[in-house]
Amino acid sequence: MLERQRVVEPCIFCRIVRGELGTEFVDQSDTAVAFHDLQPAAPTHVLVVPRRHLGGLRDLRDPVVAADLLMLVNRVAKDLGLTKGGYRVITNDGPDAGQTVNHLHFHVLGGQKLPEALA
Repeated sequence: MLERQRVVEPCIFCRIVRGELGTEFVDQSDTAVAFHDLQPAAPTHVLVVPRRHLGGLRDLRDPVVAADLLMLVNRVAKDLGLTKGGYRVITNDGPDAGQTVNHLHFHVLGGQKLPEALA
């Protein structure tokens, strides 16, 4: 008798959203979750990702999800004390932009003066 092997989904963010990795959420909504980046690029570095798999910003078509993602970004920044000094929100779309996880996500960075952004 052949034993069925469990197929592991390759999208790490989908696994985090489902709670498979025990990642603690900073905040969450009906359509998105926020959690600390494991390789922070600033003293505060949180990722905000949709619960539904979307490859990148180019795949975002639902205005309700879009608004909810940005509202969660704003709430996380406020709750973590970033709104006083300012914060940066970044998303990379595709490999040429530096996207390393093929799941839409926003980086919320702050906690110090950040270097000038690329224009």
